Amino acid sequence: MHSAEKRSWGEAFVAFIHPRVITMLFLGLSAGIPILLIFSTLSIWLREAGVDRSTVTYFSWAALGYSFKFVWAPLIDRLPFPILHGLLGRRRSWLIIAQCCIIAAILWMGLTDPAENLTMMAFAAVALGFASATQDIVIDAYRIEAADADLQAMMSSAYIGGYRIGMIVAGAGALTIAGLFEAEGTYQHFAWTVAYGCMALAMCVGVITTLLVREPDAPKAESKYFHETSDYVRFLLMFAVTVIAFITANSYAGGLTDPLKAALTDGGMIKELSGFIAGTLKLGISVAVAILVAWLTTRVGLTPTGMVQETYISPVKDFIDRYGKTAIIILALIGVYRIADIVMGVMANVFYTDLGYTKEDIAFISKTFGLFMTIGGSFLGGLLSVRYGVVKILFLGALLSAITNILFAFMAQLGPNTEMFIVVIMADNLSGGLATAAFIAYLSGLTNISFTAMQYAIFSSIMTLFPKILAGFSGTVVDAVGYSWFFVGTAVIGIPVLWLVVLAGRLTEVKDTVRTETDPA
Repeated sequence: MHSAEKRSWGEAFVAFIHPRVITMLFLGLSAGIPILLIFSTLSIWLREAGVDRSTVTYFSWAALGYSFKFVWAPLIDRLPFPILHGLLGRRRSWLIIAQCCIIAAILWMGLTDPAENLTMMAFAAVALGFASATQDIVIDAYRIEAADADLQAMMSSAYIGGYRIGMIVAGAGALTIAGLFEAEGTYQHFAWTVAYGCMALAMCVGVITTLLVREPDAPKAESKYFHETSDYVRFLLMFAVTVIAFITANSYAGGLTDPLKAALTDGGMIKELSGFIAGTLKLGISVAVAILVAWLTTRVGLTPTGMVQETYISPVKDFIDRYGKTAIIILALIGVYRIADIVMGVMANVFYTDLGYTKEDIAFISKTFGLFMTIGGSFLGGLLSVRYGVVKILFLGALLSAITNILFAFMAQLGPNTEMFIVVIMADNLSGGLATAAFIAYLSGLTNISFTAMQYAIFSSIMTLFPKILAGFSGTVVDAVGYSWFFVGTAVIGIPVLWLVVLAGRLTEVKDTVRTETDPA
């Protein structure tokens, strides 16, 4: 595989201060703020408002847009936003719209009291999830198009660093602000309104960055179908009808899959596996209905077949045409690269608690100290990728991710030991940040500039799908074999990843994604 050629340490360090790299630090912060406002920060708010635990967990579904963003990513690639497209360009116009929608959704959440109107809060959270996922689509496309392959590792490192800083702002920052405006032990909606208002204000960092940077000079493939306003309206109508069909089918499919789940569970199958089978079938039915409706809209002339093919089929066909049979190896690598990290990570907080660590220990060592280690690891990954090439660091990241899981097994044998906890968190988060930076740079190099948003959205969805499915059985495995053997097992399943990295490196060549010059922001 071809990646950036080996460079001197001086050249590697200079990449840190490249204008495009600095830009990604601020855009990463903009991307990192919304996620916790849907998850942990919102969960604490809802509990304070008296919402029961089962209902609180349902709000995590508001972030499903992150997993299915490849569905509307092609629209971002193909459809110019009226008026703003001419003023800001293709990427910046969509980015500013997404950021404004995020700010509006955050303010909507802040002004809604979940104790009085939980349904409205749910709508606001879903709106935030959708707008945030859209911002991610555009930022990923912008990052790939804004600089050549030599800078992609540092661009991804800066993005990860900014993203983690954004999480600190939306996590510890929002909770601190809310705490300043309410008496301990009492719930006051005003305190959370102020906290979320400050988060909306923090999003202005991303808005200002978007307005100041230049639109990437990436060539856009000419479309055979999208020329008139009516073409865009017809395509959007088809998309809306298909989405409605998917949601409707998903709602009614439960009538078929729920009895199946109950029957499998009653037959002796563990509930996690029966739930997975029923859920997969439910998703399959919904997707099949959506595809059928999309096909029917083309048959009746609502949308020309060529439009659908150019938007959804061509990006996939392009990837297969470029890599041939090797595409299977690449997709397998993408699908399992983070498997050791994700499967272990699901049980991490439960493990710390079961081992006897206090909430304060976990908050400081795992969340705060660990977060800074991840940021350090991401920049180290970018630096080493520029110095030695992406593939070598991709291999190193996978190796370290597996090895550090063994440290958790030792930790399980020692019991609560603060010094060991610090060492393990430092090693785990440094290796995780390093591996993620190299992996994002690798994925960026796989995309074709004509289908940047769509192809990267597919890659980013695939990379967490299988590991998250497998992670759902983590609790069952721990109950069966204990923590030590569980962590050893997560290290073992990471070994095949090393072979896939070597194989993909030999069989593929990732070309420069956009340009050869390094222009200023």
